[in-house]
Amino acid sequence: MNDWPDDGGYGRGPANPQPEGPRRMSHVQRPQVPQQPPRYDQGHNPSFTQAQGTGYDSGYNTGQVYGGAQGGGNRGGIPPQYAPPGSGSGTGPAPDWRKRIKVGSIVLVVGVLAWGIGTYAWASSQMRNEVDLSKVIERPSEGDCTTYLIVGSDSREGMTAEEKKKLHTGSAEGKRTDSMMILAACSSGNTMVSLPRDSWVTIPNFVGSESGKTFPARGGAKLNAAYAMDGPELLVRTVEYNTGLRIDHYAEIGFAGFANIVDALGGVELNIEKGFKDKKSGADFQAGTQTLNGEQALAFVRTRYAFAESDLARTKNQQKFLSALANQAATPGTILNPFALYPTLGAGLDTLIVDKDMSLYDLGKMFFAMKGISGGDGRSMNMPIAGTAPQGSLKWDMPKVKQLVEQIRNDEKVTVESNR
Repeated sequence: MNDWPDDGGYGRGPANPQPEGPRRMSHVQRPQVPQQPPRYDQGHNPSFTQAQGTGYDSGYNTGQVYGGAQGGGNRGGIPPQYAPPGSGSGTGPAPDWRKRIKVGSIVLVVGVLAWGIGTYAWASSQMRNEVDLSKVIERPSEGDCTTYLIVGSDSREGMTAEEKKKLHTGSAEGKRTDSMMILAACSSGNTMVSLPRDSWVTIPNFVGSESGKTFPARGGAKLNAAYAMDGPELLVRTVEYNTGLRIDHYAEIGFAGFANIVDALGGVELNIEKGFKDKKSGADFQAGTQTLNGEQALAFVRTRYAFAESDLARTKNQQKFLSALANQAATPGTILNPFALYPTLGAGLDTLIVDKDMSLYDLGKMFFAMKGISGGDGRSMNMPIAGTAPQGSLKWDMPKVKQLVEQIRNDEKVTVESNR
């Protein structure tokens, strides 16, 4: 008995009692699913599967895996929101190079200023501001130019016996002036006037620099006697009294300091027009351009017995060398190079004696004024000489001296000629 409902044969099999043979079923075409290549970055970001679900194109199908966007959008790159941390994918803000350059420039300027201020403070502390010009009495009125009295002394302070022998300085006690010159720094042109140490002058009344006592005039004497009597203050007083020119600043250097500065600069180049020898100073020079070390430079500026004009010839050589020295020292290569600047300052400042009001800036102006003379911006000369005087000294040509002083005081171009 068959309890199945009559449904047209569906679900009951064939009505034929014999089993059916095999049937061929029609082929059903399944949709092809693109095979995904293996992903090498899935392990870095747990949200990667979320990106697949949103239709994210990894870039392998287009060949843009490592490239940037082509044709717009972010094709070929991992979207920033799905980029692994630290992968560098995506585009960030461009570096602000203007700001970086500005900050770097400020740091550089601050560093240079700090170095400059530190150097200035250190060098100022090395200066020996020992000469008190306020003790000089009856001073002339100030002029339009800045005047310096530059003195080279035969001081052997701090020198060993070996150094004295090497530099041919002798062993005399105390110190005396070996050279004296007035440097006038003027807008009309700088002038350097040498004062022969054998100049015959009047030593006026003065107040002792140490005792404070007033001393009467000493009458006629050689100029270097003033320094021997009461040091720099009386020397300034004597120069001012005999010239009528006010001295604004005083600078003095001894034998050792002079030689050390030259050596710190690596020597000074100088053209010697005519060779000469002198046993007393140790000079032995051939004609021609050459570089003098400290020992040779000291011999060059001290020699006088090898010349017929003696002290007058020596003062000319002193002017020539000092101008060359200033020309080499006051250069960017020395001033801006700490490896050259510090040895030069250290070699000279601790032996350089200046007045109490002289600053490092004033000292720099003095060197640049001397450099200007060597560069043709000014002139150098001896004090005009009229003839001889007692004790084999030199008599100044006073009419010319007064004219020279007047031109310097009024900042006029110097036209006075020296006959020696």
